[in-house]
Amino acid sequence: QVQLVESGGGLVQPGGSLKLSCATSGVSLDRHALGWFRQAPGEEREGISCMGRSDRYYKPSVKGRFTISYDAAKNTVYLQMNNLGPKDTAIYYCVADRTCGLATSWYLRPDYVGQGTQVTVSS
Repeated sequence: QVQLVESGGGLVQPGGSLKLSCATSGVSLDRHALGWFRQAPGEEREGISCMGRSDRYYKPSVKGRFTISYDAAKNTVYLQMNNLGPKDTAIYYCVADRTCGLATSWYLRPDYVGQGTQVTVSS
């Protein structure tokens, strides 16, 4: 059984940082890519970042600010977010899928998705 459980969201001031975690079970980088998408109210989903065993993808608007990583010992994927701004406010979801990168299926129709964690950037 696959489970993805996000944590680490919250309220942060503009310019601040947050680190999201996604504890996984039933998936691994040998068989899946892991990633994050976000969705703000009334907005479309945005594929933020994903990673396979040897590659990483970042949406251009977050490249240089966000870093995705994976701790195999903990089966946990992280998203370090720095220099946050109000436009980063959204619910962030963890996904596991067979694909990653410019194609949209990994975040529009992921094989597995977590319940989401709210990130609010406001002063």
